[in-house]
Amino acid sequence: LVYEGQYLMVQRIREQSMMDLNTGKPWEKIQLTAFGRNTVIFQQILADALEMAMKQEEGKTIIFTNWGAEWRQFGAARSKRSLDSVILDSGVSEKVVSDVNDWLRSQEWYASRGIPYRRGYLLHGPPGGGKSSFIMALAGKLGYNICILNLAERGLTDDRLALALSSIPPQSLVLL
Repeated sequence: LVYEGQYLMVQRIREQSMMDLNTGKPWEKIQLTAFGRNTVIFQQILADALEMAMKQEEGKTIIFTNWGAEWRQFGAARSKRSLDSVILDSGVSEKVVSDVNDWLRSQEWYASRGIPYRRGYLLHGPPGGGKSSFIMALAGKLGYNICILNLAERGLTDDRLALALSSIPPQSLVLL
């Protein structure tokens, strides 16, 4: 393989002894070997790969699910949903969006008083009433992602819940 005028050898290595618990597929790694001592080419490859990945997720909402001590992407990134596409009682959407925007502007106020900077909303109603759709639309409007945490998950202890909540990816809404 030639990249930016540099010859590289690419080798795909499958770890047969370790499996991805989500898919059952063996772990894989890609090994790149270049001739010479210049490591800048590897930094450039990683920077280019990151840029390509960011472009694929640009303008989309990523959903994460908790897996042990980490958050993993759940499915493909989804197109942002418009708030206008969610049918709620009159004024509800506008009231929540206004409150969220006020809260986003008040981080310094919380920090100066030693108050944890977080906000919670309890959405209620029958199934199919638009709660999850509203969260998707709100995340899209804010440019945030969504982290889903199932409180009824088997084995979820207080310690694991605290760990999950302390390691949420930045710019994310948490859906319990």
